[in-house]
Amino acid sequence: MSFTNTVLITGGTTGLGFQCALTIARAHPEFLIVITARTDSNSAAATINKTLRQKNVVFLPIDLSNIATVRSFVKDWETKKYPSICTLLLNAGLQFPEGLRKTVDGIEATFGINHVGNTLLFYLLLPHLAKNVRVVVTSSGTHDPAQKSGLPDAKYTTAEELAYPAPEAAQIDGRQRYATSKLCNILWVYALHRRFQAVEGTSMTVNAFDPGLMPGTGLAREYSAPMRFIWKNLMTRIIPLMRVLFHPNVHTPRESGETLAWLATNPNLEGASGGYYEGRKTIKSSVDSYNEKYQEDLWEWTVKFDAKSPEELSRFEKAN
Repeated sequence: MSFTNTVLITGGTTGLGFQCALTIARAHPEFLIVITARTDSNSAAATINKTLRQKNVVFLPIDLSNIATVRSFVKDWETKKYPSICTLLLNAGLQFPEGLRKTVDGIEATFGINHVGNTLLFYLLLPHLAKNVRVVVTSSGTHDPAQKSGLPDAKYTTAEELAYPAPEAAQIDGRQRYATSKLCNILWVYALHRRFQAVEGTSMTVNAFDPGLMPGTGLAREYSAPMRFIWKNLMTRIIPLMRVLFHPNVHTPRESGETLAWLATNPNLEGASGGYYEGRKTIKSSVDSYNEKYQEDLWEWTVKFDAKSPEELSRFEKAN
């Protein structure tokens, strides 16, 4: 079958990403849906194809914690001659609640995976994006202290300090690193939005998405065994109660996956860019997320870290 466009979803084999891929594949059999993760141990792509009796979903491995493998992924992509990417969902993310973890490239792992890995993939895929591409970055309400999520407040200093924290930062609660990485997602979205808007004749859009609390997903896989049990077996059964007692933005992965698919493909949202979506409505993100000094510090550090040549630096900076 000849496909018209490609949809690429990082973290697409489980939870939110899987449900989003299933929803888009069902609604758009004419699209090639590429789901990525380190592994596809549950045969997610085959499961979706079998469920829908289609063949438009494929799995490609990528490790966002390793710059070399991200670059290898894109080199391999260029040989496949896939249709242009009309939808890029930067959804993959991890949380490390205890201790200080680093990637093989020597940067703090939460920041490295949730921000650097996803953004490097975006920069390298620029030549393969459709002119009307929709980019959606999965963030979280945990980035906003005003939402009182229960996690330590996000704290942005500089991108350099987030990537290379001082030794004493090992004592910081890893959940704060996660909240801060979700703030970085939004800072980067707003910086990218400004650059998209500056390109004449473009209809590229970029938005941030808060899927809400989704008990049962793989986000808690680095937690202790008792906490993983509660996350997967108890909290999944009391979601309606949690909406009443905790926050209305608590959902199953299927519910949030369908909403992410809506944001990614709904024709009524064509041209909508620079927004922060909680479910299907735009809301204000945190006060710090609108700080343009933070946005530009993060953007400039990221392109300099990700680029390996002057040509890449220029192309990444302009994002076109």
